[in-house]
Amino acid sequence: MTSANPGPQPPADTAPAAPAPAGQRPRTRLIATDLDGTLLRDDKSVSDRTVAALAAAEEAGIEVFFVTGRPARWMDVVSAHVHGHGLAICGNGAAVVDLHGGPGTHSFVKTRELERACALDVVRRLRAASPGTSFAVERTGGLHHEETYPPLHMEPGESVAPAEKLLAEDPGDPVVAEQPVLKVLAFHPELAPDDFLVLARAAIGDRATVTRSSPSALLEISGPGVSKASTLELCCAERGISPEEVVAFGDMPNDIEMLTWAGTSYAMGNAHPDVIAAASGRTVANNDDGVAVVIERIVAERRERNS
Repeated sequence: MTSANPGPQPPADTAPAAPAPAGQRPRTRLIATDLDGTLLRDDKSVSDRTVAALAAAEEAGIEVFFVTGRPARWMDVVSAHVHGHGLAICGNGAAVVDLHGGPGTHSFVKTRELERACALDVVRRLRAASPGTSFAVERTGGLHHEETYPPLHMEPGESVAPAEKLLAEDPGDPVVAEQPVLKVLAFHPELAPDDFLVLARAAIGDRATVTRSSPSALLEISGPGVSKASTLELCCAERGISPEEVVAFGDMPNDIEMLTWAGTSYAMGNAHPDVIAAASGRTVANNDDGVAVVIERIVAERRERNS
């Protein structure tokens, strides 16, 4: 998602040089891109230039995976652009989703849930470490939140209750009880976003994966070892694709593991400073179609090799 402007950006019609000359890099087989603040413009649209670049990549035999913190039900904005494989990684790696059905439909191919006991432990630890924190619970069927949790999302919650009740073995609805928990969200009204992230990681340790993608103090907490990177690695292994054959794009801390795992990675011109430090390259901002700029070059290199 969008962050504060980190400083001067590259010219809008260029991308930085890749880490190595084209002839020395492994052939790109998969492009993995974040959505908010990365592929999407700030108005949440996909530009015509980006649509054309995604189509050109798929036509050239390069798979494109959308890898996002968004839940599956928020994927309509890009569901028309998933092309042949139809898959996206949602919830920071907590779910692999089939979007073949088009806008308004999706099905879960794989879920990596946050165990209920682990989620309750996370809530307990954060309540003690950062009083004033409010919580929401993201399940496969929707969002459930505490009364004090702010309306940060694009939809009303499915139910409102203390987090301990939302995570109880019997949350009061047998349908909800059967839905896996994908992540817990924690919001603090006063702490700075990065300070809250540091505090939470210290309180939770390796019991769960804690990250953030919002400009506010909103944390996203998944099961231990669950991240964009680890789920992308699983999807690539199923396809026989190595990290060196992956090019990744991102802008916020929840992208860092994916950017360091991929053989080539780009921070957006609008990226968080930690993301810029983690990526192997940098492209222009999301509003200047930074992902398309790089994809166009990759496709041009592919055509040059083939000719």
